[in-house]
Amino acid sequence: MSKPLISILTPAYNESENIQQLIIEISSEILIYKDKYDFEIIVIDNCSTDNTVQLVKEICTTDKQVKLIVNSRNFGHIKSPFYGLLQANGDSVILMASDFQDPIHLIHQHIQNWENGFLMSLAIKNNAEENWLFYNIRKLFYKTLSRLSDTKLIENFTGSGLYDRKIIEILKKVDDPYPYFRGIVSEIGFEKAIVFFNQPTRKRGFTKNNFYTLYDIGMLGITSYSKIPLRLATMLGFIMSGLSLIVAIIYLCMKLTLWNNFPAGNAPTVIGLFFFASVQLLFIGILGEYIGSIHTLVQKRPIVIEKERINF
Repeated sequence: MSKPLISILTPAYNESENIQQLIIEISSEILIYKDKYDFEIIVIDNCSTDNTVQLVKEICTTDKQVKLIVNSRNFGHIKSPFYGLLQANGDSVILMASDFQDPIHLIHQHIQNWENGFLMSLAIKNNAEENWLFYNIRKLFYKTLSRLSDTKLIENFTGSGLYDRKIIEILKKVDDPYPYFRGIVSEIGFEKAIVFFNQPTRKRGFTKNNFYTLYDIGMLGITSYSKIPLRLATMLGFIMSGLSLIVAIIYLCMKLTLWNNFPAGNAPTVIGLFFFASVQLLFIGILGEYIGSIHTLVQKRPIVIEKERINF
């Protein structure tokens, strides 16, 4: 009788300084389960421009449990990990970062939770060794998004964790070319095991996240799981219209009663004009984000196009 298979998936992009050591440490960590489970270690490379692919290929030639998917181009940090989950063959799949910011020892806790009957074991960071300002901004964003969302989202959840085959089969039915995985996990439901950890800094190299990638995932979360910004625009429009009418009536009354002593001036007009123009631009931008999400959805483009795969 064949042993259950556990897949360990790690997305990579320009991780030549980390990827070999990561595979070595994962392989060492899972040795204690060799009599109980079979393993496959999957690296999905997002068209790296360094020698990450070559390094993984060298390992693949000697270790057949290591598998590689190379994307035809960089499909972004949202699409590639999700696609990799769908390609895993395991009875459960562990998703973890390739820069050691998801500690290797979490594998044991995830497997233990799975053995206890949980379909999902999620890694939640309760602290991070990073700039305190960025950490608190992210924390504030997660809290805000959770309150705005129609679905209760999981705060400080990055996507790392273990997912049972039943969850993977549900993910395969998600018809979304730009999926917000963190939200989908919350929307699926099922009882979840939570593994808290302190997120260390990267061992080597530089983070690939920048302001745009953080903004992208933030807006994706809002547009995918909340209508509140659109409704806020409508409500604010009513409120501002009412306030404008009240101010106009006050100015008219004061001008009629104090005709010679009340110069209206141009300042209120200019300030009001710029204020309302700014509010309009803000909500036009929000509306544009929602329209962009709809546009992406209706195009029905593939999540990822593969260039090659090895050891599958």
